Amino acid sequence: MKALTWQGRRDVRVEDVADPSITDPTDAIVRVTSTAICGSDLHLYEVLGPYLSPGDVLGHEPMGVVEEVGSEAGDLQVGDRVVVPFNISCGHCVMCREGLQSQCETTQVRSEGKGAALFGYTKLYGSVPGGQAEFLRVPQAQYGPIKVGPDGPDEKFLFLSDILPTAWQAVDYANLPGDGLLIVYGLGPVGQFAARIGVHLGHRVLGVDPVAERREMAARHGVEVIDPSTVDDVPAALLDATNGGAHGVIDAVGMEAHGSAGSTMAKAAQAMTGLLPDAWAQKLTENIGVDRLTALHQAIGSARRGGTVSVSGVYGGAIDPMPMMDLFDKQITLRMGQCNVRRWIDDLLPLVQDDADPLGVLDLTTHTVPLADAPSAYEMFQKKSDGCIKVVL
Repeated sequence: MKALTWQGRRDVRVEDVADPSITDPTDAIVRVTSTAICGSDLHLYEVLGPYLSPGDVLGHEPMGVVEEVGSEAGDLQVGDRVVVPFNISCGHCVMCREGLQSQCETTQVRSEGKGAALFGYTKLYGSVPGGQAEFLRVPQAQYGPIKVGPDGPDEKFLFLSDILPTAWQAVDYANLPGDGLLIVYGLGPVGQFAARIGVHLGHRVLGVDPVAERREMAARHGVEVIDPSTVDDVPAALLDATNGGAHGVIDAVGMEAHGSAGSTMAKAAQAMTGLLPDAWAQKLTENIGVDRLTALHQAIGSARRGGTVSVSGVYGGAIDPMPMMDLFDKQITLRMGQCNVRRWIDDLLPLVQDDADPLGVLDLTTHTVPLADAPSAYEMFQKKSDGCIKVVL
Protein backbone atom coordinates (compact mmCIF):
# COMPACT_ATOMS: atom_id res chain seq x y z
CA MET A 1 0.00 0.00 0.00
CA LYS A 2 0.96 3.65 -0.22
CA ALA A 3 1.71 5.48 3.03
CA LEU A 4 3.34 8.71 4.16
CA THR A 5 6.62 7.93 5.90
CA TRP A 6 8.96 10.01 8.01
CA GLN A 7 12.52 10.08 6.65
CA GLY A 8 14.14 12.98 8.52
CA ARG A 9 13.64 16.54 9.62
CA ARG A 10 11.26 18.23 7.16
CA ASP A 11 11.46 15.11 4.97
CA VAL A 12 8.32 13.01 4.57
CA ARG A 13 7.68 10.78 1.57
CA VAL A 14 4.89 8.63 0.16
CA GLU A 15 6.27 5.13 -0.25
CA ASP A 16 5.16 1.55 -0.75
CA VAL A 17 4.95 -0.27 2.58
CA ALA A 18 3.55 -3.63 3.64
CA ASP A 19 -0.21 -3.91 3.96
CA PRO A 20 -1.34 -4.22 7.59
CA SER A 21 -2.85 -7.46 8.82
CA ILE A 22 -4.79 -8.73 11.82
CA THR A 23 -2.27 -9.60 14.55
CA ASP A 24 -4.52 -9.64 17.65
CA PRO A 25 -8.13 -10.81 17.93
CA THR A 26 -9.23 -7.28 18.91
CA ASP A 27 -7.78 -5.76 15.70
CA ALA A 28 -9.60 -4.44 12.66
CA ILE A 29 -8.33 -3.31 9.28
CA VAL A 30 -9.76 -0.05 7.98
CA ARG A 31 -9.53 1.18 4.40
CA VAL A 32 -8.79 4.85 4.90
CA THR A 33 -11.01 7.19 2.90
CA SER A 34 -9.85 10.48 4.46
CA THR A 35 -7.09 11.42 6.85
CA ALA A 36 -6.01 14.85 8.02
CA ILE A 37 -2.71 16.52 8.78
CA CYS A 38 -2.68 17.69 12.39
CA GLY A 39 -0.76 20.54 13.96
CA SER A 40 0.81 17.87 16.16
CA ASP A 41 2.21 16.24 13.02
CA LEU A 42 4.22 19.39 12.44
CA HIS A 43 6.07 18.74 15.70
CA LEU A 44 7.22 15.45 14.16
CA TYR A 45 8.16 17.28 10.97
CA GLU A 46 10.28 19.79 12.87
CA VAL A 47 11.12 19.00 16.51
CA LEU A 48 10.45 15.40 17.62
CA GLY A 49 12.48 13.60 14.96
CA PRO A 50 14.82 12.00 17.54
CA TYR A 51 11.93 9.74 18.55
CA LEU A 52 11.17 8.56 15.00
CA SER A 53 12.87 6.13 12.67
CA PRO A 54 13.05 6.41 8.87
CA GLY A 55 10.06 4.63 7.41
CA ASP A 56 7.67 5.29 10.31
CA VAL A 57 4.14 5.82 8.98
CA LEU A 58 2.61 9.07 10.20
CA GLY A 59 -0.92 10.29 10.81
CA HIS A 60 -3.51 10.05 13.57
CA GLU A 61 -6.71 11.62 12.18
CA PRO A 62 -8.22 8.89 9.92
CA MET A 63 -11.60 7.53 8.99
CA GLY A 64 -12.72 4.91 6.53
CA VAL A 65 -14.50 1.61 5.99
CA VAL A 66 -13.88 -1.59 7.91
CA GLU A 67 -12.35 -4.24 5.63
CA GLU A 68 -11.56 -7.02 8.11
CA VAL A 69 -12.22 -7.73 11.79
CA GLY A 70 -10.59 -9.95 14.38
CA SER A 71 -12.53 -12.55 16.32
CA GLU A 72 -12.85 -10.25 19.38
CA ALA A 73 -13.61 -6.94 17.68
CA GLY A 74 -16.98 -6.63 19.39
CA ASP A 75 -19.91 -5.59 17.22
CA LEU A 76 -17.72 -4.00 14.55
CA GLN A 77 -18.55 -5.42 11.14
CA VAL A 78 -17.01 -5.38 7.68
CA GLY A 79 -18.50 -2.47 5.79
CA ASP A 80 -18.98 -0.20 8.81
CA ARG A 81 -18.01 3.41 8.22
CA VAL A 82 -15.89 4.53 11.16
CA VAL A 83 -13.81 7.37 12.55
CA VAL A 84 -10.68 6.20 14.39
CA PRO A 85 -9.66 8.13 17.55
CA PHE A 86 -5.99 9.07 17.69
CA ASN A 87 -5.44 7.44 21.07
CA ILE A 88 -5.74 3.67 21.39
CA SER A 89 -7.80 2.65 24.40
CA CYS A 90 -9.47 -0.53 25.60
CA GLY A 91 -12.63 0.80 27.25
CA HIS A 92 -12.51 -1.56 30.24
CA CYS A 93 -9.49 -0.63 32.37
CA VAL A 94 -9.70 1.69 35.40
CA MET A 95 -8.48 4.71 33.44
CA CYS A 96 -10.94 4.19 30.61
CA ARG A 97 -13.83 3.70 33.02
CA GLU A 98 -12.89 7.01 34.65
CA GLY A 99 -13.00 8.79 31.29
CA LEU A 100 -9.21 9.06 31.02
CA GLN A 101 -8.81 7.05 27.83
CA SER A 102 -5.54 8.82 27.02
CA GLN A 103 -4.10 7.04 30.07
CA CYS A 104 -5.45 3.59 29.13
CA GLU A 105 -3.71 0.98 31.28
CA THR A 106 -3.96 -1.66 28.56
CA THR A 107 -2.05 0.35 25.95
CA GLN A 108 0.17 2.53 28.17
CA VAL A 109 3.71 2.72 26.80
CA ARG A 110 5.34 1.86 30.11
CA SER A 111 8.80 1.39 28.58
CA GLU A 112 8.84 5.14 27.89
CA GLY A 113 6.86 6.20 30.94
CA LYS A 114 4.02 7.50 28.77
CA GLY A 115 0.26 7.15 28.55
CA ALA A 116 -1.90 5.37 26.02
CA ALA A 117 -0.44 4.42 22.64
CA LEU A 118 -1.13 6.80 19.77
CA PHE A 119 -1.31 6.23 16.05
CA GLY A 120 1.68 7.49 14.09
CA TYR A 121 3.36 9.34 16.94
CA THR A 122 6.93 8.30 17.79
CA LYS A 123 8.37 5.54 19.90
CA LEU A 124 7.29 7.47 23.01
CA TYR A 125 3.74 6.41 22.19
CA GLY A 126 4.29 2.93 20.89
CA SER A 127 5.55 3.38 17.30
CA VAL A 128 2.11 2.36 16.04
CA PRO A 129 1.85 2.82 12.23
CA GLY A 130 -0.36 5.80 11.47
CA GLY A 131 -3.33 6.61 9.31
CA GLN A 132 -1.84 8.69 6.50
CA ALA A 133 -1.98 5.52 4.48
CA GLU A 134 -4.33 3.49 2.33
CA PHE A 135 -5.03 0.98 5.11
CA LEU A 136 -4.73 1.04 8.89
CA ARG A 137 -4.55 -1.68 11.51
CA VAL A 138 -6.72 -0.56 14.43
CA PRO A 139 -5.92 -2.23 17.78
CA GLN A 140 -8.64 -2.38 20.46
CA ALA A 141 -11.26 -2.22 17.72
CA GLN A 142 -13.91 -3.54 20.11
CA TYR A 143 -13.94 -0.05 21.65
CA GLY A 144 -12.08 2.62 19.69
CA PRO A 145 -13.72 3.09 16.28
CA ILE A 146 -16.72 5.42 16.17
CA LYS A 147 -19.46 4.22 13.84
CA VAL A 148 -21.03 6.92 11.68
CA GLY A 149 -23.82 6.74 9.15
CA PRO A 150 -23.38 6.33 5.42
CA ASP A 151 -24.64 9.81 4.58
CA GLY A 152 -22.59 12.98 4.47
CA PRO A 153 -19.06 13.82 3.36
CA ASP A 154 -16.12 12.50 5.36
CA GLU A 155 -15.31 15.96 6.66
CA LYS A 156 -18.61 16.00 8.52
CA PHE A 157 -17.22 13.28 10.80
CA LEU A 158 -13.45 13.17 10.28
CA PHE A 159 -12.54 15.66 12.98
CA LEU A 160 -14.04 13.43 15.68
CA SER A 161 -10.74 11.55 15.41
CA ASP A 162 -8.84 14.27 17.30
CA ILE A 163 -9.25 18.00 16.93
CA LEU A 164 -12.96 18.33 17.68
CA PRO A 165 -12.92 16.37 20.97
CA THR A 166 -9.57 18.00 21.79
CA ALA A 167 -11.24 21.40 21.46
CA TRP A 168 -14.29 20.26 23.45
CA GLN A 169 -12.05 19.00 26.25
CA ALA A 170 -10.10 22.27 26.20
CA VAL A 171 -13.29 24.26 26.73
CA ASP A 172 -14.52 21.85 29.40
CA TYR A 173 -11.19 22.14 31.20
CA ALA A 174 -11.40 25.96 31.04
CA ASN A 175 -14.10 25.67 33.73
CA LEU A 176 -16.24 28.55 32.52
CA PRO A 177 -19.21 29.78 34.56
CA GLY A 178 -22.46 30.32 32.69
CA ASP A 179 -21.59 33.89 31.75
CA GLY A 180 -17.84 33.25 31.60
CA LEU A 181 -15.46 34.91 29.18
CA LEU A 182 -13.12 32.71 27.10
CA ILE A 183 -9.87 33.71 25.39
CA VAL A 184 -8.29 31.34 22.87
CA TYR A 185 -4.63 31.71 21.91
CA GLY A 186 -4.00 30.20 18.48
CA LEU A 187 -6.70 29.90 15.83
CA GLY A 188 -5.36 26.87 14.06
CA PRO A 189 -7.73 23.89 13.73
CA VAL A 190 -8.07 23.14 17.46
CA GLY A 191 -8.31 26.82 18.35
CA GLN A 192 -10.97 27.34 15.67
CA PHE A 193 -13.13 24.61 17.12
CA ALA A 194 -12.49 25.63 20.74
CA ALA A 195 -13.58 29.18 19.97
CA ARG A 196 -16.69 27.99 18.11
CA ILE A 197 -17.60 25.60 20.93
CA GLY A 198 -17.32 28.51 23.37
CA VAL A 199 -19.70 30.57 21.21
CA HIS A 200 -22.05 27.58 20.81
CA LEU A 201 -22.22 27.24 24.61
CA GLY A 202 -23.16 30.89 24.97
CA HIS A 203 -19.88 32.50 25.96
CA ARG A 204 -18.17 35.64 24.75
CA VAL A 205 -15.00 34.43 23.01
CA LEU A 206 -11.88 36.36 22.02
CA GLY A 207 -9.37 34.69 19.69
CA VAL A 208 -5.72 35.71 19.28
CA ASP A 209 -3.72 34.81 16.17
CA PRO A 210 -1.22 36.64 13.92
CA VAL A 211 -2.51 35.00 10.71
CA ALA A 212 -5.20 37.00 8.91
CA GLU A 213 -6.92 34.00 7.29
CA ARG A 214 -7.32 32.32 10.66
CA ARG A 215 -8.80 35.45 12.21
CA GLU A 216 -11.19 35.84 9.30
CA MET A 217 -12.39 32.24 9.63
CA ALA A 218 -12.95 32.59 13.38
CA ALA A 219 -14.81 35.87 12.93
CA ARG A 220 -17.29 34.10 10.63
CA HIS A 221 -18.33 32.04 13.65
CA GLY A 222 -18.92 34.86 16.11
CA VAL A 223 -15.43 35.10 17.62
CA GLU A 224 -13.96 38.51 18.46
CA VAL A 225 -10.46 38.39 16.97
CA ILE A 226 -7.22 40.12 17.91
CA ASP A 227 -4.07 40.53 15.84
CA PRO A 228 -1.23 40.33 18.41
CA SER A 229 1.10 42.25 16.11
CA THR A 230 -1.00 45.38 16.61
CA VAL A 231 -0.37 45.67 20.36
CA ASP A 232 2.84 45.90 22.37
CA ASP A 233 1.65 43.81 25.32
CA VAL A 234 -1.06 41.28 24.43
CA PRO A 235 -2.01 40.18 27.97
CA ALA A 236 -2.15 43.79 29.19
CA ALA A 237 -4.37 44.76 26.27
CA LEU A 238 -6.67 41.82 26.95
CA LEU A 239 -6.85 42.59 30.66
CA ASP A 240 -7.97 46.11 29.75
CA ALA A 241 -10.44 44.89 27.12
CA THR A 242 -12.03 42.34 29.45
CA ASN A 243 -12.06 44.32 32.70
CA GLY A 244 -9.54 42.13 34.46
CA GLY A 245 -9.07 39.03 32.34
CA ALA A 246 -10.94 35.92 31.22
CA HIS A 247 -12.48 33.23 33.40
CA GLY A 248 -10.89 30.66 31.08
CA VAL A 249 -7.96 30.91 28.67
CA ILE A 250 -7.01 28.18 26.20
CA ASP A 251 -3.47 27.74 24.86
CA ALA A 252 -4.06 26.00 21.54
CA VAL A 253 -0.54 26.73 20.25
CA GLY A 254 2.04 24.58 22.03
CA MET A 255 5.77 24.09 21.89
CA GLU A 256 6.51 25.96 18.66
CA ALA A 257 4.95 29.30 19.59
CA HIS A 258 6.35 32.51 18.15
CA GLY A 259 6.73 35.91 19.67
CA SER A 260 9.49 36.65 22.19
CA ALA A 261 13.25 36.58 22.62
CA GLY A 262 12.81 33.55 24.84
CA SER A 263 10.88 31.73 22.14
CA THR A 264 13.62 32.58 19.63
CA MET A 265 16.27 31.06 21.88
CA ALA A 266 14.11 27.98 22.46
CA LYS A 267 13.61 27.67 18.69
CA ALA A 268 17.39 27.70 18.23
CA ALA A 269 17.77 25.02 20.91
CA GLN A 270 15.07 22.88 19.26
CA ALA A 271 16.82 23.22 15.90
CA MET A 272 20.19 22.28 17.40
CA THR A 273 18.70 19.23 19.08
CA GLY A 274 17.29 18.12 15.74
CA LEU A 275 20.81 18.02 14.28
CA LEU A 276 22.25 15.71 16.94
CA PRO A 277 22.33 11.91 16.84
CA ASP A 278 19.05 10.53 18.13
CA ALA A 279 20.41 9.09 21.39
CA TRP A 280 21.98 12.43 22.34
CA ALA A 281 18.97 14.44 21.19
CA GLN A 282 16.59 12.28 23.22
CA LYS A 283 18.67 12.80 26.39
CA LEU A 284 18.82 16.55 25.83
CA THR A 285 15.06 16.75 25.23
CA GLU A 286 14.23 14.61 28.25
CA ASN A 287 16.60 16.39 30.63
CA ILE A 288 17.15 19.97 29.46
CA GLY A 289 14.53 20.46 26.75
CA VAL A 290 12.87 23.87 26.60
CA ASP A 291 9.68 24.75 24.75
CA ARG A 292 8.78 28.07 23.14
CA LEU A 293 6.37 29.32 25.77
CA THR A 294 5.11 32.64 24.43
CA ALA A 295 1.49 31.52 24.07
CA LEU A 296 1.39 29.78 27.45
CA HIS A 297 2.88 32.74 29.31
CA GLN A 298 0.50 35.12 27.55
CA ALA A 299 -2.42 32.83 28.39
CA ILE A 300 -1.46 32.93 32.06
CA GLY A 301 -1.16 36.69 31.88
CA SER A 302 -4.62 37.02 30.32
CA ALA A 303 -6.49 35.01 32.94
CA ARG A 304 -8.47 36.76 35.64
CA ARG A 305 -7.61 36.15 39.27
CA GLY A 306 -9.02 32.76 40.20
CA GLY A 307 -9.28 31.81 36.53
CA THR A 308 -8.26 28.69 34.65
CA VAL A 309 -5.70 28.13 31.90
CA SER A 310 -6.51 25.11 29.74
CA VAL A 311 -3.62 23.76 27.67
CA SER A 312 -4.38 21.76 24.53
CA GLY A 313 -1.20 22.66 22.61
CA VAL A 314 1.48 19.96 22.80
CA TYR A 315 4.54 20.59 24.98
CA GLY A 316 7.59 18.41 25.46
CA GLY A 317 10.19 20.41 27.38
CA ALA A 318 11.67 19.18 30.64
CA ILE A 319 12.77 22.47 32.24
CA ASP A 320 10.29 24.98 30.90
CA PRO A 321 10.46 28.19 32.97
CA MET A 322 7.08 28.99 34.49
CA PRO A 323 5.88 32.20 36.20
CA MET A 324 5.20 30.45 39.49
CA MET A 325 4.82 33.69 41.47
CA ASP A 326 2.07 34.90 39.13
CA LEU A 327 0.34 31.52 39.07
CA PHE A 328 0.34 31.38 42.86
CA ASP A 329 -0.55 35.03 43.42
CA LYS A 330 -3.42 35.01 40.91
CA GLN A 331 -4.64 31.61 42.15
CA ILE A 332 -4.65 30.20 38.62
CA THR A 333 -5.77 26.65 37.90
CA LEU A 334 -3.88 24.81 35.13
CA ARG A 335 -5.51 21.87 33.31
CA MET A 336 -3.99 19.98 30.41
CA GLY A 337 -3.38 16.63 28.78
CA GLN A 338 -3.95 14.46 25.75
CA CYS A 339 -7.58 14.40 24.76
CA ASN A 340 -9.72 11.53 26.06
CA VAL A 341 -11.48 11.21 22.71
CA ARG A 342 -14.06 8.57 23.58
CA ARG A 343 -15.16 10.52 26.67
CA TRP A 344 -16.62 13.34 24.56
CA ILE A 345 -18.17 11.50 21.61
CA ASP A 346 -21.68 11.32 23.10
CA ASP A 347 -21.64 15.12 23.40
CA LEU A 348 -20.22 15.73 19.93
CA LEU A 349 -21.79 13.16 17.62
CA PRO A 350 -25.26 14.76 17.70
CA LEU A 351 -23.70 18.13 16.84
CA VAL A 352 -21.81 16.85 13.81
CA GLN A 353 -24.89 14.90 12.67
CA ASP A 354 -27.00 18.06 12.87
CA ASP A 355 -27.64 19.38 9.35
CA ALA A 356 -27.37 22.93 10.72
CA ASP A 357 -23.66 22.24 11.40
CA PRO A 358 -23.56 24.28 14.64
CA LEU A 359 -19.79 23.89 15.06
CA GLY A 360 -18.97 24.57 11.43
CA VAL A 361 -17.18 21.28 10.77
CA LEU A 362 -17.70 21.88 7.06
CA ASP A 363 -16.00 25.28 7.33
CA LEU A 364 -12.51 24.29 8.42
CA THR A 365 -10.76 22.42 5.61
CA THR A 366 -8.95 24.79 3.28
CA HIS A 367 -7.08 22.18 1.22
CA THR A 368 -8.09 18.68 0.10
CA VAL A 369 -5.29 16.86 -1.74
CA PRO A 370 -4.39 13.28 -2.69
CA LEU A 371 -2.17 11.25 -0.39
CA ALA A 372 0.54 11.48 -3.06
CA ASP A 373 0.72 15.24 -2.45
CA ALA A 374 1.15 14.95 1.32
CA PRO A 375 4.83 16.04 1.38
CA SER A 376 4.08 19.38 -0.25
CA ALA A 377 0.97 19.73 1.94
CA TYR A 378 3.10 19.35 5.08
CA GLU A 379 5.37 22.14 3.89
CA MET A 380 2.43 24.36 3.03
CA PHE A 381 0.76 23.72 6.40
CA GLN A 382 3.93 24.45 8.33
CA LYS A 383 4.56 27.70 6.46
CA LYS A 384 0.86 28.68 6.64
CA SER A 385 1.11 29.54 2.96
CA ASP A 386 -1.77 29.76 0.48
CA GLY A 387 -4.18 30.45 3.36
CA CYS A 388 -3.70 26.93 4.69
CA ILE A 389 -5.58 26.19 7.91
CA LYS A 390 -6.50 22.50 7.60
CA VAL A 391 -5.43 19.83 5.10
CA VAL A 392 -7.38 16.66 4.40
CA LEU A 393 -5.74 13.86 2.39
